[in-house]
Amino acid sequence: MLRLTRYFISFLLFFTSIGVYFTNRLMYMKKKEDQFILDREQGAGRLDLMEYDGLPKKEVLIPSPFGYNLKTVIIEPHKNNRFIIISHGVTENKMNSIKYMNLFLEREFNAVIYDHRRHGESGGKTTSFGHYEKFDLKTIVDWLKKKHGPNIEIGIHGESMGAATMLLYAGMLEDGADFYIADCPFSDFKEQLAYQIKRELKLPPRLILSVGDLFLRMRQKYSIKDVSPISVIENIQKPILFIHSQKDDFILPTMSEALYELKKGPKKLYLASNGVHAQSLNENKNDYEKVIDEFLEEYVFT
Repeated sequence: MLRLTRYFISFLLFFTSIGVYFTNRLMYMKKKEDQFILDREQGAGRLDLMEYDGLPKKEVLIPSPFGYNLKTVIIEPHKNNRFIIISHGVTENKMNSIKYMNLFLEREFNAVIYDHRRHGESGGKTTSFGHYEKFDLKTIVDWLKKKHGPNIEIGIHGESMGAATMLLYAGMLEDGADFYIADCPFSDFKEQLAYQIKRELKLPPRLILSVGDLFLRMRQKYSIKDVSPISVIENIQKPILFIHSQKDDFILPTMSEALYELKKGPKKLYLASNGVHAQSLNENKNDYEKVIDEFLEEYVFT
């Protein structure tokens, strides 16, 4: 009996350690330092601080429905009601969004950049890879519509987790923007985690995911299966441009291809020749801008 008790306690400790480790890795994923992002973007020539500081803009703290503030910057150089919202990837912050912002400013969009929960200057204690972030994005869209009226034209550009967040938001039967650009999204979080577990830990993912999901539901009140853009993609009626680098080995390009195949209605797919994860614009600037222009001409500027 004593031996059985010891086995049970050992199993329980093993079970708990997997669950806690797994959920800690997700909830508190190590972020890039803000200064590192700033230095990287400046060093690569993607951010000119003097130019950015000279733009007509205002900083706003938009309250999240979860009790913290979202640090948001509204950039309005154009006298129109056309806006692009940029949703950055995990471990990044709004300064990583400036390269995309500049692309759309040149096309006479005003812009909104913001920090996701637990990133940059926003509040929030944990990352949820799109589950809670989609409600924050809804809050920003709603704030913008309240500020500028019902006739505002809105596009959303998302990178990586930001792209998944955007698709999850649109798939809530919100579809609150006029168009979406999804750059290197994952199609299903469970599938993405399984791929990373096999790749990094060389372990079968089934046990880890089962235990991890149980602890995630206990600690964060959502399930891994809730973070699945592909499960809601058919709800999105507005045009989507899917972008992915063919050489991306972090989130595989087949995920964007699967999303594209299931998307009904207006859509476009661009698979960039160069660059790894989240590098499609950086490594294919001319082609990236060309496909953006083609997408806008076909589905937005009509």
